[in-house]
Amino acid sequence: MQNNLIITIGRQFGSGGHEIGEKLAKKLGIKFYDKELIKLIAKQSGLCEKVLESYDEKPTNSLLYSIVMDIYPSVMYTGPTIDQQIYQANYETIRKLAEEEPCVIVGRCADYILRDHPGLISVFIHANSDFRAARIAEEYKVTDDKARDMLVKTDKKRASYYNFQSEKQWGVASSYNFCIESSALGIDGSVELLMDFINYKRCKLE
Repeated sequence: MQNNLIITIGRQFGSGGHEIGEKLAKKLGIKFYDKELIKLIAKQSGLCEKVLESYDEKPTNSLLYSIVMDIYPSVMYTGPTIDQQIYQANYETIRKLAEEEPCVIVGRCADYILRDHPGLISVFIHANSDFRAARIAEEYKVTDDKARDMLVKTDKKRASYYNFQSEKQWGVASSYNFCIESSALGIDGSVELLMDFINYKRCKLE
């Protein structure tokens, strides 16, 4: 695997992880992938884009599938579940991207999928609930109460997906190379701090 610089970003909902990743990619002159990955995975795997969107970073249904299989083993399809097919397509697309070029990838267990990549920098962005709720309320045009409900539910889904697929702990510092509190630094401050760390890593790769 080439020594391409690959930055993966895990993030709490509303913490600004997408915006930070996008600004980093622009500063570095490399490609940025978040929702763009869905179109790419659909194109490379042949899976339906709408199906991919509905399963994107959502908890796996493998437990339910296993329970049903135990009850009705003779009548159920025994091939890969849709969860497994989607994760495999996600895995193959992310690995291919990392081999081809340096890039920033948001979410989707990319840090775990690329854990053996020599150029990997895995980052987690977190923030306090007031900062996150304010950002969510502004972006989605919802009340503060609704924004807080959204951040709790979305984080639970992301954590469940990550913990199941990676066998690591979502949001725990030891799972990443670098963790940043965006509510303390601001979006641009977070980008600048990450740039310092990335430049150090780039020097080590050269």
